[in-house]
Amino acid sequence: MVVGVLQIELFIHGSQSLKAKRAVVKSLLGRCRARLPVSCAETDHHDLWQKASFGFAVVEKDEASADRVLQRVLKELERTGSAEICSQEIELIHY
Repeated sequence: MVVGVLQIELFIHGSQSLKAKRAVVKSLLGRCRARLPVSCAETDHHDLWQKASFGFAVVEKDEASADRVLQRVLKELERTGSAEICSQEIELIHY
């Protein structure tokens, strides 16, 4: 069993308030939850208008499967165009 963890920092384009940021964050996380077998949450930068940090986790049978799901998360976030990925880190933990 492999646990895949993805940490992402995003720059949210056009956000002028925390309310606008929350709308984008809710949309992005909901989209990933609905389309991919991952758990996800906003993990940092709660008080900044244009920056967000997300954490994603997936449990798969092997490393390749876990990495494939996390790469799909990255593509899904890039496809929306509402935020730019500033940094990303993938970690695969074996059990």
